[in-house]
Amino acid sequence: MNPALIPEGAHPLAATVARFVWLLPLLPLLGFLINGTLAMLGAAKVGPADPSADHGHGHGDAHAQDDAHGHGVNGHGAHDDHHPPPRHKFAGIVSLIGPGVLLAAFGLAVACFLAMRGVEMEHPYVVTLFQWMPVGDLHLDASLLLDPLSMTMVLVVTGVGMLIHVFSVGYMQDDPGYPRYFAYLNLFVFFMLTLVLGASYPLLFVGWEGVGLCSYLLIGFWFSEKANADAGKKAFIVNRIGDFGFLVAMFLMFANLGTLDIGRVAAKAAELPFGGVVITAMALFLFLGCTGKSAQIPLHVWLPDAMAGPTPVSALIHAATMVTAGVYLVARASGIFSMAPVAQLTVASVGALTALVAATIGLKQWDIKKVLAYSTVSQLGYMFVGVGVGAYTAGIFHLVTHAFFKALLFLGSGSVIFAMHAAYHHTHNHDDAQDMRNMGGLKQYMPITFYLMWIATLAIAGIPLFSGFFSKDEILASVFARVSHSTLAESSLLGIPGSTVLLIVYGIGLAVALLTAIYMTRMMLYTFHGPNRTGEGERPHLTEAPWVMTGPLVVLGVLAAIGGWINVPELLGAIGPVGGLEHFLEPVVGQASLRTTLGAPPHVAHQTELLLVGAAIAIAITGIAIAVWRLKPAALVPKKEAPASTGISRVLENKYFVDEGYDAAFVQPTVSVSRAVLWKGFDAGIIDGLFVNGSALLARAFGWLGSQLQTGQVGTYAWVLLIGVITLLGAFTLR
Repeated sequence: MNPALIPEGAHPLAATVARFVWLLPLLPLLGFLINGTLAMLGAAKVGPADPSADHGHGHGDAHAQDDAHGHGVNGHGAHDDHHPPPRHKFAGIVSLIGPGVLLAAFGLAVACFLAMRGVEMEHPYVVTLFQWMPVGDLHLDASLLLDPLSMTMVLVVTGVGMLIHVFSVGYMQDDPGYPRYFAYLNLFVFFMLTLVLGASYPLLFVGWEGVGLCSYLLIGFWFSEKANADAGKKAFIVNRIGDFGFLVAMFLMFANLGTLDIGRVAAKAAELPFGGVVITAMALFLFLGCTGKSAQIPLHVWLPDAMAGPTPVSALIHAATMVTAGVYLVARASGIFSMAPVAQLTVASVGALTALVAATIGLKQWDIKKVLAYSTVSQLGYMFVGVGVGAYTAGIFHLVTHAFFKALLFLGSGSVIFAMHAAYHHTHNHDDAQDMRNMGGLKQYMPITFYLMWIATLAIAGIPLFSGFFSKDEILASVFARVSHSTLAESSLLGIPGSTVLLIVYGIGLAVALLTAIYMTRMMLYTFHGPNRTGEGERPHLTEAPWVMTGPLVVLGVLAAIGGWINVPELLGAIGPVGGLEHFLEPVVGQASLRTTLGAPPHVAHQTELLLVGAAIAIAITGIAIAVWRLKPAALVPKKEAPASTGISRVLENKYFVDEGYDAAFVQPTVSVSRAVLWKGFDAGIIDGLFVNGSALLARAFGWLGSQLQTGQVGTYAWVLLIGVITLLGAFTLR
């Protein structure tokens, strides 16, 4: 599908509200500029007219900064004797602008969607803003591409992002960096919209790098604590490794296809040899970029550490923006991936392995946000399984439903942390407010959050008829359907037949579904059920979060419950439109999907489909039953009384010691070489020792020699003059 096939003004959308698509990224950019300006104005300090005036007021700011971590990152917020600091002087206007620009963007997105539903989207709508790179053979415009795929992503980014912004108004209300926080949040959405609307891979890459920058800024938002700053740097560095692959893929595109325009790349990629080295390398390097951005093995280690940022940031990164970019890229480059079955099998295999490893780790995490972080890594693996086997609609479908229930889970956990911190603040307790061992029995204090988070839990576990059931089941069914009569089944990966690889992936998918139901039920049991372990003095202060935070949870709860009905399978056609999302995305990914299935839609016998659905439901119910049967919240003790983990529990709690392995294999050798060679050898030895100190020594030597010649004694000068004259006479006379 080539966007250049029709002129911009001739497209049916050109006469609709869609012609204002450029406003979608512009609105959050304006929010960033205004909030960023207010943040700098609020931080400006005007010195006293008299330099000798008292400066003691500065200490109060330090206390305010400490108190600002009341919704902290690791459960150790500042619970001192000071009252919470007054709200930022620009908090009112920031609270309007921050969520307001997202509300306006979401309204425009809905209007564009309604306009798109009324026209035939045989070709995408491309709006050219200005000429960008007219260099040699490279001619790129700054253009925005609006088609069903980008429209789906825009609705998710602006809709879920807007709810997260509203939640943040309550969650971050006492933070002295309030305008800076919303400036970063708006900038994050701007870059994500640039990513999904970019009509060329370089413009997409601008958004790709931009969300990486914003993740660094937001994960390390409370940068005065070293752990938070380190987490931001870790996310930034790991993503740069993946981005190298994206860059190489673009070099390969331009070298072999002569263009970087998304539509032209898709058209010309189909002319390359099917399964050839070039097209396979192109797809694999693109996927390397995806492993970094979407936290797939082996570049998954940054995402759990991203919990260092404020909880709404975690929701934004995990549900609506950054980590879904990799899934979107594979779907956007479906024309490339469908030509490289080995790359497709690689994507599906890595996704399945990531889903399994992350799910096992989630079984033994105690930090409520870490459980959800590894859940995200696992669910991203599911999405890559879907797009990896050429079921691009199934992968995007799970991306959408995951945005609903994962945003609800993260924001719900934020409400829990908010309540725990408030209770601990009243009693000046410094216990960990994010550890589930310090919770329990919260359903009687936070009933709305309790019911809403159970909806999200049932959705992610795959219980009918919640949203996750439809999308997860479609991915598993798509894998099974491609075991035969597909380009994947006819290929091989590392000598293993493709059909065998797909069967293994399917089996792993079922196992992950079981583990997901177990660890999510575990989280709910330890957080909301059983006796309360927060503390006798803290219980009277446990309460539901304010409505500015609970309201977005209610909206997300409705979406998590019924969001799956946008793409109901034919088997359950009586409850909603059959294949609604599939028909909507067909103009973008339909041809690539058919290429994978040898030109015919995948088909599973009716009886087999019933067995597959029945097995998925039975596994989800079994997982919940196992968790309820095996886990006893009444036997749990608070964190400070809990014994240290041993055996496999210790291994899972420490995430298979992957971080420690990377530290020993890469970080410490790099530090050692840098210290021995670059610092002591080159910097201290050559630069300081040879050039700086050496030149100083040489200057001192010349100075000493001069001082010996310039003694100030006339007799010495006379003798030197005489010796010089005799030497010159001898040189000319003695030959």
